[in-house]
Amino acid sequence: MDGYSASELLNIFTMQAFAGVSLFSVFVLMALGLAIIFGQMGVINMAHGEFLTIGAYSTVMMSILAEKYLPAFLPYYFIFAVIAAFIIAFTIGYLVEYLMIRHLYRRPLDTLLATWGLSLIMQQIFRSSFGAREVSATLPDWLMGSWQPVEGVDIPLNGLFVLALTILLSLAVFLFLFRSRWGLKVRATTQNRLMAGAVGISTPMVDRLTFAVGCGIAGVAGAAFTTIASTGPTSGSLYIVDTFLVVVFGGAGSLLGTFASAFSIAQAQSVMEFFMSGSMAKVLTLLTVIIILMIRPEGLFSVKVRK
Repeated sequence: MDGYSASELLNIFTMQAFAGVSLFSVFVLMALGLAIIFGQMGVINMAHGEFLTIGAYSTVMMSILAEKYLPAFLPYYFIFAVIAAFIIAFTIGYLVEYLMIRHLYRRPLDTLLATWGLSLIMQQIFRSSFGAREVSATLPDWLMGSWQPVEGVDIPLNGLFVLALTILLSLAVFLFLFRSRWGLKVRATTQNRLMAGAVGISTPMVDRLTFAVGCGIAGVAGAAFTTIASTGPTSGSLYIVDTFLVVVFGGAGSLLGTFASAFSIAQAQSVMEFFMSGSMAKVLTLLTVIIILMIRPEGLFSVKVRK
């Protein structure tokens, strides 16, 4: 490009690529829970984005309380806010599954309509409780500023934190699904629900806790979201389409596919924004994904499931 030296272009491209990594982190944090819910239960949860909003508002409220009543606690509150966001979103998800979702299994269209209606109700509750204007959490000093690995390249510390949180949460989900007794029950239910029930596994409880865990992960995504953007009643709904796209493109129920899909979409979108407008980059990314799905409808990584 005219006006830039080769080193300056490389630095700009490096920061743009890291912006793609930050977008990848948000996609993964949102898609992890949705992949578990959609892949294991077959539930199309259109209210998944609102659980991100729950986590975000939980963090904002803890920020306000710490700033007003415990200013000495302000540098440390964020770690506790992440834990609180998971617990609150987990609890609400558990209640939603018990009161509504469990009556709609094996009816995907009904779950789509019901959870879409739930998302509208939750957005109105957020609007009535916190107002229509966006709010922001007061971040600790250790999340402010940037890291400069080389001259001319500035990487935001909050982006590094979100990336580290994504890695830790992904590792926790892997251990939960593949190195725990409960994860064994989840995988058994996914592969053969009737046989899992026949050997004594409580498949309704597996579904309930799985749904709640997926919602809790979205709550953590909301806590991380406050480090990069302000929070409003519709913040979560802005990511729901991209999140479903990541899950479907990667292969429903495949964690490896979720990571590969999120990284591919985020990097493609971010790098193309280097050469064109953001809206055009997103359109081209979506068109590419649609074409690939037409060729490979099962996604990048398919999971074989016995009915």
